[in-house]
Formats: sequence, structure tokens, C-alpha cells
Amino acid sequence: MSSTVPTRGSVPISVEGLTKSFGSFRAVDDLSFTVRPGSVTGFLGPNGAGKTTTLRMVLGLHQPTAGTALVGDRPYAQHERPAAVVGAALEASSFHPGRTGLGHLQVYAPQAGVDTARCHEVLEQVGMSFAAGKRVGGYSMGMRQRLGLATALLADPPVIILDEPTNGLDPEGIRWLRGLLRAFAAEGRTVLISSHVLSEVQSTVDDVVIIAHGRLVHHSSLDELAAMASPEVYVESPALDRLARVADERGWRHQPDGHGMLVAETPAAEIGAAAYAAGVELHQLSPRGATLEDVFLGLTADRSTPGANQSVHTSGEAAAR
Repeated sequence: MSSTVPTRGSVPISVEGLTKSFGSFRAVDDLSFTVRPGSVTGFLGPNGAGKTTTLRMVLGLHQPTAGTALVGDRPYAQHERPAAVVGAALEASSFHPGRTGLGHLQVYAPQAGVDTARCHEVLEQVGMSFAAGKRVGGYSMGMRQRLGLATALLADPPVIILDEPTNGLDPEGIRWLRGLLRAFAAEGRTVLISSHVLSEVQSTVDDVVIIAHGRLVHHSSLDELAAMASPEVYVESPALDRLARVADERGWRHQPDGHGMLVAETPAAEIGAAAYAAGVELHQLSPRGATLEDVFLGLTADRSTPGANQSVHTSGEAAAR
């Protein structure tokens, strides 16, 4: 086993066939994905999808029922000094309420191989120097999130894993966190953050791994996910049958909707021009752009039974990373 700590830009996270069962309940089911260095990857899914269980297996806190989770070339626990390789914050409540913020970090400093000076540095880095001497029991949720992040950063690790890091942060705090994570990725670090709300992280992440019922349903770049958001246009006309014939002639995908029709993946200007050329009167022509959140909700929509077969959307490019 090497005695050196991996450098930034050299430590991917590789999950292969990862499965975890608790009795008859399968929380994670044959999950495979890779998190590349130099990027922020969003690990997304509804509450109860298996995100935290997966992260706990990556960190050696749960033993997999099957499959592997590697940090670099080995499981987390097999690194000589794991805390120097991965900085993780899974719980914003796992603090002794009687300790000060500085005291909390000093407890973890020996595991990270750092001194008290470094504890002060990370408190300043996360904007918590003012609360170094205050007891954690009096911290707000947002302050606890920042202290958890400070703990993760003690050893200045090449890999950072954060579970729901925006919980409790105000808009200014979310913007601050976004900038910090982007800076980490720019340095070549591997950054993995979980969330059950895509809108909270879509301005931060480069790649997305989406799971539901413990199974992978999508793995790609954020841009590739955004390409799945198909625009629609709502059209009303007193001659819908004639408009439908125009749509059929031009190969537009369309379907009835209330008193009108929805036309998919066709710009409103093109629909209006074709209707005018065909002499079809229009009463309404309204674009309805599908959002990333719509795509996310569609991918994670509840199936009839947990663990049921679901279509998996995986970018070849992202899967190879």
C-alpha cells in the first residue's frame, strides 16, 4: 500500500454494481457510475432514493451487500490516511452541542494530520471565524452546515463528498457554496454533492447521476440532461382538425390538450407561419418550455413497485469518464 496521499486531479470515485440490502429491503440496487476529477457531480434523487446509503458505502460506513466503491484505486478504508484523501460531510447534526466550533475541529485534527492553526484557517475559509468560540448547540442549521464543511476541508483533500450541503443555507450562503465548489473543481478536485432538488444544484454541477428506488435512471453531463427538456407550444384554433393535418404533413409531434393542441419540439414561429400559409386561423400560440426540473421529475417519477425496471439514460461520454 502506498504511503503517499493522492494528488488533486488523480482521484476519481468508481461505483460498480453497488448493492445494499437491509433484510428484505434493497436500498441500493446494482448501482454503477463514475465521478471524475476536475468536476462537480450532482448525485440526485428523491428522498429515500438511496443517496445517503450509497455515500455511506463509498465512505466505508456501510458494507455493500454486493459490488464495489473505490476512491482512486482502492476502497476508502484501505487508504493509509483516509481523511487526507476524502473530506466528507454527511450529517449537519452530528456535533457535540457542548463543544465550540474550534473545539469540534480540534477533535478531528489528529485524524486529518493537521494542527490548531489549520483549524482556524478552515473556519475562516467557510466564514465561521466569528463563531469559533461559540458552542455548537447554539448554532443555526446554516452554521452547522458550514462547520461540517470546515471539518471536511481540514486535510485539504483531493475528494470532497457533501450530503445535501445547501440545507439550512440562505440564498447568499448557497451562492457562496456554489463559488467554493466551483473553485475546488477548477483546482482538479473530485466533488460529489447530493440533493433531492435539482434546482438547488443545477447552477453548480457539471455532471449528474440520478437514482430512484436505489437504481440508476440517468448519468450524463448537465448539458446532455438539459437537451432532454423538449419545448412545447400550446395552440388554439377554431379549425383544429385542419391544423392537425398541417402538423401531420410537416411531421410535427402533437396531441390534443383541452380546447387546443400541444406541439412538441417545434418553435412557435414555425407553427404560426405554417398555419398562416395554410389559411388556418389561430386564437392562441403559447410556448411552454419544459424545465430541467420537469425532466428530473419525469426520470424519478414513482413506479408501481420499488426497484421495478426503469429505463436508464446514460451518456457514453459520461460513463467513460
